[in-house]
Amino acid sequence: MTDCQGDGEGAKSPMELYERLTEQGNKVRSLKTAKAEKAEIDTAIQLLLKLKVDYKQMTGQDYKAGSPPSENSVAPDNGPAADGADDDDTVDPWNVSTTNAKGVDYDKLIVRFGSSKVDKELVDRIEKVCGQKPHRFLRRGIFFSHRDMHQVLDAYEKHKSFYLYTGRGPSSEAMHVGHLIPFIFTKWLQDVFDIPLVIQLTDDEKYLWKDLTLEECNRFAVENAKDIIACGFDVNKTFIFSDLDYMGASPEFYRNVVKIQKCVTFNQVKGIFGFTDSDCIGKISFPAIQAAPSFSSSFPQIFRGRKDIQCLIPCAIDQDPYFRMTRDVAPRIGYTKPALLHSTFFPALQGAQTKMSASDANTSIFLTDTPKQIKNKINKHAFSGGKDTVEEHRKHGGNADVDVSFMYLTFFLEDDEQLEKIRQDYTSGALLTGELKKILTETLQPMIAAHQERRKQVTEDTVKQFMTPRPLNVNF
Repeated sequence: MTDCQGDGEGAKSPMELYERLTEQGNKVRSLKTAKAEKAEIDTAIQLLLKLKVDYKQMTGQDYKAGSPPSENSVAPDNGPAADGADDDDTVDPWNVSTTNAKGVDYDKLIVRFGSSKVDKELVDRIEKVCGQKPHRFLRRGIFFSHRDMHQVLDAYEKHKSFYLYTGRGPSSEAMHVGHLIPFIFTKWLQDVFDIPLVIQLTDDEKYLWKDLTLEECNRFAVENAKDIIACGFDVNKTFIFSDLDYMGASPEFYRNVVKIQKCVTFNQVKGIFGFTDSDCIGKISFPAIQAAPSFSSSFPQIFRGRKDIQCLIPCAIDQDPYFRMTRDVAPRIGYTKPALLHSTFFPALQGAQTKMSASDANTSIFLTDTPKQIKNKINKHAFSGGKDTVEEHRKHGGNADVDVSFMYLTFFLEDDEQLEKIRQDYTSGALLTGELKKILTETLQPMIAAHQERRKQVTEDTVKQFMTPRPLNVNF
C-alpha cells in the first residue's frame, strides 16, 4: 500500500513537491532493485507520474531530477488543463511509461528532447542517397526522430563515409523480439551504405544496476552476441565487444572515457540521469563508457587512429540522454558530434503504456519461445482494441491504434498494402480480434523459427571472430 505522504496534494510549495518527487523516484528505484512485486512497483510509478503532473501544474515546468525549482516557480493560473494535455510520459534509460493507451506521445518527446522529426523529405533523401527503398521502419515512422542525419548524408554524398554504433545491455540470457528492432534496422543501414559497425555490450552497466555477478553479465553478453550475429551482420565489417573485455585491452578507448569524464560534473550527471547521492560511483561514471564508442579514435584497429570519422547511432529514444551528453562533450575534446536515429518503443503484450521487459516472461515474446508459446502468449496476453462482443465489434469495429497485435504487425509485416488492408478491415469490424491475433501469430512463428535456426549455426568460434579486436574491411 502506498504511503499517503507521497501524494502531492498536501504540498504547500514547489520545493516541498520537488522533494516528494525526489523521494518517490528513489522509492521506485529501490523497489525495482529489491525486485518487489510488480503491482507494488506499478502503484509507485503511477504515484510518481501523478506527482509530476502536480509539479508541472504548480510550477509550469517539467520536473527534472537534480534541478530544484526557484523560489518564485509558480505557474500562472490559466484554468483547468485540456483533457490529455498533461505530460504523463516518463522516458529515461531505465523507465518508460505513459498513461495513454496509444503509447508515448512521440511528437511531444521530440520537442522535449530537442531532436528533429524524421519527415518525408528525409526519408525520400535517404532513398535517393542509398538507392534503395526505405526500410519499413522509416516508412512507418518507427524510426521517427534524428539528430544531424542531413549532415551525415551531406558528407556521404561528398564521398565522406561514416560508421554505425549501437548496443545492447545484456541483463538476461534470452533476448525478446523488441530487442531485435535496432539490430534489424542497423543491419539494413550497414548493407545499403556499405559501412562498418561497432556493437557495444554493456555487461559492466548490468553488473552495476542489477543483482548479477560479473561472470553472469559477461556470459549474458556472449549469449546475446549469438542472437545479434544471427541477425546476419557481415563479420568483415562488424566488431562486437564486451565492455568488461575490451576496455582493459584498448588504451585508446579508456583514454576517451577519461577525457569524457573530465568534461562532465557530478551535478550534470545527476541532472541528466537522475542519479542520487546513494548511487554507487560506478553508475555515475558509466555514461562516459557508453559515450566513448561514438568517437572513431576509440577503435584504432578499425580506423587507424583517425579522429574525424562521424558516427551514426540507431537506438531507442530512451538512450538519447547519453548521447545528448556525448554531443555536448565532443567539440570540447576535439571530436565530431555523433548523429542519431531514434526509434519508438516496442510495446509490452499488455499494452503500449510501457515497453517489453526481459524480466517478465508474460510481457514479452522471446527469441527462444516455441511456436506454441508464441501462440499462447498472443492469444492470452496481447491487449486488444476490439469490442466486448462479436456483435459490437462487427457494428463498431476495433481500435487499431491501441491494439497490440496490430502494433506488432507494423514492426514485422513487410507489405504496406497488406498492413493497411488489415487496419481497414479491423476498424470496420470485418476482421475480428481473434483473426488479427492469428495473422500476428502466423507472422511471428516462422520469423522466430528462422532466427533460431540461424542462431544454431553461430558457434563459439564465430562469436570469437566477431569479438576479436581486428581491422575491418573498410575504406576511408
